[in-house]
Parts: sequence; C-alpha cells; structure tokens
Amino acid sequence: MVVAGDPSGDQLAAELVTELRALSPGAVFFGAGGARLAAAGVEVRYDLTRHAVIGLVEGLQQYWQLRKILRSLVAEALVRRPDVVIGVDYGGFNLRLAQAIRAAANRTADWRPKLVQYVSPQVWASRPNRARVMAANHDLLLSILPFEKEWYATRVPTLAVEFVGHPLVDRHAAAGAMGAMGAMGAMGAMKSGHANAPLVVLLPGSRVGELRRHWPVMRETAQRIAAALPVRLVAVLPTEELAAPVRADLGVVPGLEVRIGRLAETLREASLAVASTGTVTLECGWFRVPTVALYRTSWSTYQIGRRLIHVKFLAMPNLLAGDVVMPEFIQDQATAENLSRAALELLRDPERHRSVQEQLGRLVQRLGTPGASRRAAEAIEAVRLGSRDPRGSGDPN
Repeated sequence: MVVAGDPSGDQLAAELVTELRALSPGAVFFGAGGARLAAAGVEVRYDLTRHAVIGLVEGLQQYWQLRKILRSLVAEALVRRPDVVIGVDYGGFNLRLAQAIRAAANRTADWRPKLVQYVSPQVWASRPNRARVMAANHDLLLSILPFEKEWYATRVPTLAVEFVGHPLVDRHAAAGAMGAMGAMGAMGAMKSGHANAPLVVLLPGSRVGELRRHWPVMRETAQRIAAALPVRLVAVLPTEELAAPVRADLGVVPGLEVRIGRLAETLREASLAVASTGTVTLECGWFRVPTVALYRTSWSTYQIGRRLIHVKFLAMPNLLAGDVVMPEFIQDQATAENLSRAALELLRDPERHRSVQEQLGRLVQRLGTPGASRRAAEAIEAVRLGSRDPRGSGDPN
C-alpha cells in the first residue's frame, strides 16, 4: 500500500514503485496518490493530489473529506492486508494513517504489516513530539536530508532511520554544472549589454493556496526588476490549472513567459530565481541559481507557526548551511520592494553572484549520490522480508 498526497510526493512515490517492481516483479500495489502513481501501475483509490493543503485554514476546510479518505484507506487495508504500508511525504496525513493502521492491525490476530515513512516530516522544525509517535508506529523512516538521521538518533534511538539521499540528485545528476555555466554566461551577457539578457525565474509554488498568496507579490517584484534592468522573465508552474491566473497577467508584466513543467530546462539557463521556500529552493540550489525566497500564509497559520517553528530559516539551502545563502522574506517582510531589492543586488554584483553559486555547489554535494529511490526500495524490501537490519542498502555518500 502506497500513499502520497501532493504532486512532488506523487512523483517520488512513482519512482519508488518502479524500483520496488524491479526487486519484486510480482508485487501488487494500491493506495492513494495522483496521475504519476497511477501511471506506475498502482491502483489509485483516491487522488490525494487534489487535496494538497497548506496552512490551518485550508486544512480545516478539507478536514472532513480527508478524514473520510483516511478511514476508507484503513478499512481497505484491513481487507487487503498489505505486507508493507508506505507513506510518501504528506506527513500530516500519513502519520495519522500509520497510527490508525497500526492500531487496527493490533486488533487482529494474524496481520502485522511493516509501516514505512519515506521523507521525514519536518519534526526538527516544529512539534518534535511527533518523532515519538513515529517510533511507536513505524518500522522504518527513510530520510532524504543528511542531518535527519543524527537528529532522530539522539531523540528516538529505537526508530530505524536510513538516509537514502535526495531524489533530485537522480533527476538532475548530469545537469548541475551545466546550470552553473548557463547562469554565469547570462551574467556576462548582462554586463556586456548583450541582447540575450539574464533569465529571472518566478516560482510561486505548486499549490493553489501558495499561488494565491505568492503570485501578486511576485508579479510586482518582476515589474520592478524589469524596470531596473533588461531581463527575461519566465514563470514556471506544474500544471495548466495553476498557470491560468499567471497567464491572465501576461499583459501586466511585459515579456513574461509562462511554462508548464520544464523546471530543470529553465533552471539550466537561469541567472536568478524568486521562489517560494519549498523544495524548489533545493532544486534552484542544485542548478547553482542564486535565489530570493519568500513565504506568505494566512494570518492564523502564521501566528500558530511562529510559535511552533524552532528553526531560523525556511529555505532548505539556508537550513543545510545554517546561514543565509538565499535571502528569504517571510509574511509581512515578503514585499515586492524587499524581494526586488535583494534580486537586483545579486544581479548587479557578479562577484557576489559567483560566490553564492559556489556556496550552493558545496551544499548540494551533501545530498548524496544518485540512487535514492533504489536505496529506498532495497531498505523497504529488507523490512518486508524480515531482515534484522533494514539499513543494509548502503551509504549514499
């Protein structure tokens, strides 16, 4: 049973299933996810990518529907009795699902599924007590960030945690250096006044709520940058549905191009990105693209979050570095004035631009070597077969 709940998790789950099929060709997969998981041959009972939520308000709006889906998945698991239940990212939902399935299985006499979570929820950032809940219910946690294994070992040593490496290394392994060369070339073009102006990429997010809050300020930021310097502007969205509100502003931001997908292709030639603080900042880092990060949410979610979150940064490269590699602006600080000022400082200072690229290059080397999905599949297969040491899949570094 495989459960993923947003577009990035859907892609990661599909990659994992492909590797699991190679190890166990006769395996049968069912669960919840999206189009990519279905294309990988999984019987998708619920399209959870339609219910990707962010923040308190959106969560409350979909609470009853998500609760109904969770109960249905538990009931189906009781009937079909999978050997392994794999939650892929989507921690708020998947941790509750694992807890419910563990409780349901304990009430049976002959079903003891292995429970695996692939991608740790950010317990190191907020609500660390969730780590104890995971230790009580999970047989294995597969981590994609290098510092997480040690974090868990010092707090819940009974939980088996394996760092398998980051999946973006597999997706972009041959492209990182090319991205850096492309961006450096564009900076040279700008300095010499070449018609091939530097490319600024706008990445407002992959969820409706993110787009609604981020795009207006990004739009004004783009206008300010274009008024100050000759640049090319490209907004990258994951789906046509999310792109529609951005396309409506094509006349408002002269020269703006909208792309569906094609993120790697775009980042290879980018000089700068303005991006939401999610996983995409790590992708910007992989391609050595200096980035200005932002995050805005509802007032209520922000007020709760600022009391629960205990890390200094939200952008993942800053978390990995423990310092500001990407300027980030949160909530009321995420204004077009602040964002455009930070962006223009980077675009106008080739030495600083190059220094940030070098910092990003060192950071992404810590994400492991290619093969994250394969190592994750091997660890899951070891657990399924009852290996005493599910961590025999090897070190990704």
